[in-house]
Amino acid sequence: MKRILYYILALMIVAMCGAATARTTSQRAVPPRPTAPATPKAAPKAAEKKAAPETPDLEKIKADVLDPKSPYYYPKLMERYEKNETVMDLNDYRHLYYGYLFQEDFNPYRHSEVSTKNESLYYKEGHTRAELDSIIAYAKEALADNPFNLSQMNFLIYALRARGKVNLASIWQYRLNHLLQAIISSGTGADKEHAWYVIDPRHEYNIINFQNSVAKNQEYEEPYFDRIEVEKRGSKGNETSTYYFNIRNLLEEYYRKFPEN
Repeated sequence: MKRILYYILALMIVAMCGAATARTTSQRAVPPRPTAPATPKAAPKAAEKKAAPETPDLEKIKADVLDPKSPYYYPKLMERYEKNETVMDLNDYRHLYYGYLFQEDFNPYRHSEVSTKNESLYYKEGHTRAELDSIIAYAKEALADNPFNLSQMNFLIYALRARGKVNLASIWQYRLNHLLQAIISSGTGADKEHAWYVIDPRHEYNIINFQNSVAKNQEYEEPYFDRIEVEKRGSKGNETSTYYFNIRNLLEEYYRKFPEN
């Protein structure tokens, strides 16, 4: 009966373009999955250099980001990121992205009212200068709460460009491109063995949207994978693919910090 209920819930969430309910290896239910981001108005370009896919060594990354003597110690790494260092390489960004799993404020399921408000504003048809300024302010507030909210980062880039703040938009574009590259570098997404690793379920849909594709169906597969069937935008069903995402570590960290859920 439990499996039937999960199946029905998954179908309902997919119908709303959301992510399906997942479970850990102990059959523990995951909190309600966040709604999938809508299609961005202008998908960010992928980072130019593509590295060979490599499964992230999360135990090593954890040790690095928690070690004050390591060059990847998280406070120092985040300081470099916030200073807009363009010399940060892929390994830096992999530590930055996956290292966030092990920070005390990590919570992939927390809700942000300002993010919801900004999404509604962003998807309006056309914007005044005042509305663009509001998108910028809301996006910055959302990113202060969650520095890897990729949708809000995209909203911010759009509004900054529309307001003529090209240099600042380029800085955020550089950040977004390299965060996406960090995810893409974790695998090929072609099967469970080569699944992409994400620290937030919404990033699954960011990756799909930024590849100019649309999610058509999503299912959770034991022990800790999301499988998403996608269709190339504009292909009318002729170009379809299936991608796999590994969500093991985000679930483990979530339940370590919120054992009552």
